[in-house]
Amino acid sequence: MKATIERARLLRCLSHVQSVVERRNTIPILSNVLIEADADGRVKITATDLDLQVVESLAAVSVDGAGAITVSAHLLFDIARKLPDGAQVSLETADNRMTVKAGRSRFQLPTLPRDDFPVIVEGDLPTSFRLPARQLAEMVDRTRFAISTEETRYYLNGIFLHVSDDDGPVLKAAATDGHRLARFTLPRPEGAEGMPDVIVPRKAVAELRKLLEEALDGDVSIDLSASKIRFTMGGEGGVVLTSKLIDGTFPDYSRVIPTGNDKLLKLDPKSFYEGVDRVATIATEKTRAVKMGLEPDRVTLSVTSPDNGTAAEEVPASYSSDPFEIGFNANYLKDILAQIDSDSVELHLADPGAPTLIRQDEKSPALYVLMPMRV
Repeated sequence: MKATIERARLLRCLSHVQSVVERRNTIPILSNVLIEADADGRVKITATDLDLQVVESLAAVSVDGAGAITVSAHLLFDIARKLPDGAQVSLETADNRMTVKAGRSRFQLPTLPRDDFPVIVEGDLPTSFRLPARQLAEMVDRTRFAISTEETRYYLNGIFLHVSDDDGPVLKAAATDGHRLARFTLPRPEGAEGMPDVIVPRKAVAELRKLLEEALDGDVSIDLSASKIRFTMGGEGGVVLTSKLIDGTFPDYSRVIPTGNDKLLKLDPKSFYEGVDRVATIATEKTRAVKMGLEPDRVTLSVTSPDNGTAAEEVPASYSSDPFEIGFNANYLKDILAQIDSDSVELHLADPGAPTLIRQDEKSPALYVLMPMRV
């Protein structure tokens, strides 16, 4: 194989694929990327960790010899990063080595044969639909912070995608770790009817969000079955991310979304976030709870720590129900408030022991539920 590629293109492509490759691998071939050059002047680069695969195609300056080889992903990425701007990078293979040349630099890297490289077999992906990349990015951003990191409840380690006909045909994304729940709803795209309920793993979600950053103006094609999902971005010559899905059953989260919470608190999410952040400064690991004292037209935030003393702050708010006190984990509350992009947020409360519903307003596609803490 012999191909010449512009450094900027090679670097961009490697930056997309190399983050899939785990730095510590017991299987040597999984540390490598598969590079395939064809006679039409295109180079395809593939990386996988057996659960997730990213494939990107790019146009080469020239391909003098078609072929395929695997080489260390992180090594090639680090070399490309350090080469001068505007350089043309020549990749040539012979005798189980790859020679990388650019300007006066020359590297010889060990390779492994392409036949050893595992490729995820997609099988049949019967459900296909398209979403604007911006909408998909928002759906990921508004839900992924609530994904559980607890490995024992592996079925919560991802975003749950499913269609429903509750309020007209919709596609919903949900994530929960048992303490908080995030849900995002959008109109059901054409082609998504009858799709299986799927759980997209946390790592696939993170890689997808990185790739979306450079493709925000286009559409994303999504193809899925009950066991795999494929995202295609950037059209012809773009990036294709294929992932296995989590084999488990997501709990019926709709049961924890409160419907009868009658106490409405409205306030500015930015000043609320900053107030929580300030009083939580003195909180320790044991006392992450921030107490909210609700009174007409104001909320008093307070934290008491046996080691660090106390802190309190008043935040103006719109509230007209009976005064009461409720406690929340300060970090969880901040995570949710960080998702609200408007000058008002609604908290629908019931009592100090019941889950609280948080949203921008009733028309907002995003909805959050937060469990209180004893304070």
